[in-house]
Amino acid sequence: MKHFLRVLSQFLVFLYCKILWRGLKFVIRKLTGRCELQRICYNNKPGARRTLKIESSLRFSKNELLQSALSVQHDRVEKTIDDIMALKKINPDTNPQLGISLQASLLQVVGYRALLVEVEKLRREAYDCENQEHEDTLLKLWKELRPDCPLTGRISKQWCEIGFQGSDPKTDFRGMGLLGLSNLLYFAEHDKVTALQMLNDSLQPKHNEMDSAEWDQKAIGYSFAIVGINITDLAFSLLLSGALKTHLYNVAPEMPRLQHFQQTFCYLMQEFHGFWVEEDPSDIMEFNRVRSKFQRKIVKQLQRPDAALCPHFSASDLHLVTL
Repeated sequence: MKHFLRVLSQFLVFLYCKILWRGLKFVIRKLTGRCELQRICYNNKPGARRTLKIESSLRFSKNELLQSALSVQHDRVEKTIDDIMALKKINPDTNPQLGISLQASLLQVVGYRALLVEVEKLRREAYDCENQEHEDTLLKLWKELRPDCPLTGRISKQWCEIGFQGSDPKTDFRGMGLLGLSNLLYFAEHDKVTALQMLNDSLQPKHNEMDSAEWDQKAIGYSFAIVGINITDLAFSLLLSGALKTHLYNVAPEMPRLQHFQQTFCYLMQEFHGFWVEEDPSDIMEFNRVRSKFQRKIVKQLQRPDAALCPHFSASDLHLVTL
């Protein structure tokens, strides 16, 4: 009986809130002369603040057309905006900015969904040593990180020099597939100075001054390539959970693309390196603890509607919106 009464009370509260909210929306529209989508577009600046509210409004709408707008293909966005304007009886000639704002936000929503599909496809594609493209990409990574040191053979202990676990890197890509390799190569190509510095730091001991006469040495203590694959996993989990929406909606004026995701990876690599040094772990066995703490920090950072995880390197061609 108590369970029944509890369920009933929850249902009545839900029903009351739903009716109250609909009534409130009706009153606001009558008072302002604007529908919810208009109010969102006119009262919020471009980026995550606007797009997240538009996304929520469409998702929880009773109207099938508005709900389906979130799942259209990018080449149907313009037609969908026209249909929404007609449904809401909004004249596009007297409200030109509304259509532009809605289109930009809807392209971001559609683009995020498409990006997730593209990233997942790369993650699921296993490294194949019989695939020449895969092999060429791996060898290119070596040349970027060790330009003055020729590789003696495809199977070689030299791979440990850039942070792989053994003589054949293909075994390290099992978790993240080609996504891990493509991210590492992007970092090495587009932020080469930082990537080489991080690689060098990961191999060298660090020196902490104890006093004028005494020094303590302690290795940074991580493998560059393995950490890169692990940070790829972190970036993917943020994308999958939707946590990256604030960042991507703020930095991609329209559709977020793979390049934006890879630049986010570059940022996470740089930030994790500094975080690892600050945490000063005793050895690599503390990696999971440090990584979990770092992830909590990034998730908290992404909860701000103006969040933008911008790579620090000048080579980035990331186009920022004005926040």
